[in-house]
Amino acid sequence: MALTPLKDRPYRPCVGVVLINHAGRVFAGQRADMTTPAWQMPQGGVDDGEEAEAAARRELLEETGVSPDHVTLLAETQNWLPYDFPDDVADKRWKGRFRGQEQKWFLMRLEAADDVIDLLYKDVEFSEWRWMDAQELLNHIVPFKLPIYEAVLAEFSLT
Repeated sequence: MALTPLKDRPYRPCVGVVLINHAGRVFAGQRADMTTPAWQMPQGGVDDGEEAEAAARRELLEETGVSPDHVTLLAETQNWLPYDFPDDVADKRWKGRFRGQEQKWFLMRLEAADDVIDLLYKDVEFSEWRWMDAQELLNHIVPFKLPIYEAVLAEFSLT
């Protein structure tokens, strides 16, 4: 079966969470499905009929074990931000249905101790995690996500 040309595919609706601690450092997780360094912030798809903020809180819980009562919502991006997958990634993920993702990002502060973070809570997205400053995170993410991360961290005044 031939895939739809990349430019004609839709973006997958997605949310992301910039989780910070009280020192302003950002949660970064090493993707569990990657053997090379691939750090990122929690993110995931929006279910049909789901509000973006609810999806962000759900994804944060599923990927980190951090429940909604352990965070304070500080901000959200003004707009949905699209990015394209590299061609090889676009053809492999989600059966090649999407050209990339269009994301709404939420800035949340962790109001509990670090020990509430549980990478094995549900979806094992990350093999390890640590707090990073914004520039360190930008130096460790996969290159095709760099423009989105730069835009999000700048909009939230973290860079």
